[in-house]
Amino acid sequence: MVFARNQWYVAAYSQEVGDDLLARTVCGEPLVLYRTKAGEAVALTDRCVHRRYPLSESSRDGDNIVCGYHGFTYAPDGVCVAVPGQSRVPRTARVPAHQIVEQDSLVWVWIGEGEGDPDAIPRAPWLDSPDYVTVRGMEHLDARYQLLVDNLLDLSHETYLHAGYIGTPEVAETPITTEVDEDAGVIYVSRRMKDVECPSFYRESTGIEGRIDRWQDIEYHPPCLYLLHSRIAPAGVEPGPDGDDPRACHAEIVYAITPETETTTHDFWMVARDFALDDEKVSEFLAESNRTVVLQDVEALNVLEKVIASEPEGYQELSINIDTGGLAARRILQRQIAR
Repeated sequence: MVFARNQWYVAAYSQEVGDDLLARTVCGEPLVLYRTKAGEAVALTDRCVHRRYPLSESSRDGDNIVCGYHGFTYAPDGVCVAVPGQSRVPRTARVPAHQIVEQDSLVWVWIGEGEGDPDAIPRAPWLDSPDYVTVRGMEHLDARYQLLVDNLLDLSHETYLHAGYIGTPEVAETPITTEVDEDAGVIYVSRRMKDVECPSFYRESTGIEGRIDRWQDIEYHPPCLYLLHSRIAPAGVEPGPDGDDPRACHAEIVYAITPETETTTHDFWMVARDFALDDEKVSEFLAESNRTVVLQDVEALNVLEKVIASEPEGYQELSINIDTGGLAARRILQRQIAR
């Protein structure tokens, strides 16, 4: 598996980047992230040019990083401004500085050549909207990122892997519709369930009793951002003619799927809701429950990565109707990689 380069990836949550030096590898690129005194996020390659010592294991002097091995000092733009034992700094003494964009509480980094277009970064405005409350986390996956893409684009696995949390029989039984915007490179997968069982994840958080209408509308922007627009309403309740939907509860489930290496992944997960905004117990419940669901995926995909690593070359898997979204994602990712 290779990475799609010349693309934007989520490197961290905004709240993770501060005065301390944060090490994170994205698409095989070791990065050190921190925030200047003025509040700007910085991402440098995490290797001193002298003897490759990690800058993340070093110290700060104001906005500069001082290498913890021999004292080479780097400004936020990656230029070395001081070396030990001499006044002249070699012209080539610099480390790559990566373009950063912060939006929607996420720190995006450009992995590739030249400058990336910030307008190409997909949006998730709920994550820092006053009309929503968000819980979030990040789990490490010992598996290639494509396995997580497959997992999230085929939610029928909820019935089996996540029974008791978000899975009910109707998820696997309900057909999906898939649309692909080839020009924009976006995949849409929808599952609309009518008069179905309410899983505990939503029953406990929304307080809706009885059977529900449950919508799962996926929007995947390869390579990194996955959005699941989830609507939960009492059975038979439809949105109003102008799109107003006061009797329904809405959860925006967001994943940033960031490859770390060819066989490991950063699994950023977020749940934003427009209900029970002031109820801290609901936040605690959703954070704990969603982390449990994510860890169930992590365990399954880690097992699957070991299976793939041990199988003979040329093994052919079987795909069916529920895989149309995942297959479209594979095609678009391969096209991005080929570029």
